Amino acid sequence: MLFLIPAYLSEETPLKDFAPSIAEVIMGTDYFFVENEKTARKVIKFFAPEKKQSQLKFYVLDKYSETCDLKEAQVLMKKGQDFGLLSEAGLPCIADPGNIMVAWAHRNQIKVVPMNGPSSIILALISSGFNGQRFTFHGYLPIDKSEKRKQLLHLESSMQKTGYSQIFMETPYRNNQLLEDLIKTLNEKTLLSVAANINHPDKEFIKTQSIREWRKTELNLHKIPAIFVLGK
Repeated sequence: MLFLIPAYLSEETPLKDFAPSIAEVIMGTDYFFVENEKTARKVIKFFAPEKKQSQLKFYVLDKYSETCDLKEAQVLMKKGQDFGLLSEAGLPCIADPGNIMVAWAHRNQIKVVPMNGPSSIILALISSGFNGQRFTFHGYLPIDKSEKRKQLLHLESSMQKTGYSQIFMETPYRNNQLLEDLIKTLNEKTLLSVAANINHPDKEFIKTQSIREWRKTELNLHKIPAIFVLGK
């Protein structure tokens, strides 16, 4: 089986907030697809501190990976070895490259088992007050300023015309620049929701207000994981 294992959004989130089955699955296998080995070891230690790290076998599955890069793991799975697929944060395969192994598993009659856990994208949406029945997730916006401006105006226009909530994110060290671009580019009546440090017991910040109000708000998002949502 291929278990899709959630990771925490914040290291400070209490362990009791997660299903015990996560630790059970981690204890039950030593084989994992991971985006980053260092992060994966921290997540595994968080859920199952008694797990012997020396027994772990990692197969890197990042944005550069292709199915053919993981032949050794595929042979093991066909022989009956269970694997876990672990995201950097939240649920695997959402803003995460793990889907290529899930697709391979379906093609090769390997059972896929999704596990309950947090998704910063969904948590940001449901806490925004915006339309949760029609929405689009765009991932990361262009880095180039002119291209980013075009994209922001397009998202604003799409939201106004269709009513679809528009969800996107940025690399944490560029969050402040994105927020500044949003404030400068969008109509002052447009509503923006910012959800940062989701699931942190003390530092979680979630706020929805107009661009006009954001212009009066002091907020430092530098190196803080955040999700941005435009909506009605």
